Amino acid sequence: MAKTTDDAQRWTVVIPRLPSEPSRYRVAVWRELRRAGAIQLGQGTWALPDASTTADEIAKIVSLIDGSDGEVLVLDASGSAGTDQHRLRELFDGARRAEWTEFSSECDKAVAELRREIDHQKFTLAELDEEEQNVDRLRRWHRELTVRDRFGAADAADMQTRLDQCAAELAHFTELVYTAVGLN
Repeated sequence: MAKTTDDAQRWTVVIPRLPSEPSRYRVAVWRELRRAGAIQLGQGTWALPDASTTADEIAKIVSLIDGSDGEVLVLDASGSAGTDQHRLRELFDGARRAEWTEFSSECDKAVAELRREIDHQKFTLAELDEEEQNVDRLRRWHRELTVRDRFGAADAADMQTRLDQCAAELAHFTELVYTAVGLN
């Protein structure tokens, strides 16, 4: 259902202009925009839903651009019609769903890897360290995605269950490693 202009979602539009060289500035700004959850509306035009966290994210992006001798326009916006609001929200939620799908796939891979290590009885502290790092990475990613998913595009409970499954499998693997190396 399209929102009326009275309850329309506000957006922050960022239009950076950066020098072509060195490319590290463009890459840093692109990464920061992606980390903030910005959606690309067109060549060099990004949008974020207006929220309390947006101001800090925008300040960081502006600082990066200023440090590169670039220029930036930061605009407050809302769609001029309900269909515009709907489309912006659809683009934003679609980007979040794609991220959650990738996260879910990575959780499946982590569980499969842990089960493979158990099947092969690869119970070493080095392997445990590697698997702990992988699950820690998934935990950080989950926190980041949860913050970015401002409208709840994914089933948060399902995503938490996926992460919990990884943690449970890691706990089981940890017990087996500790027993194998005599730490239990």
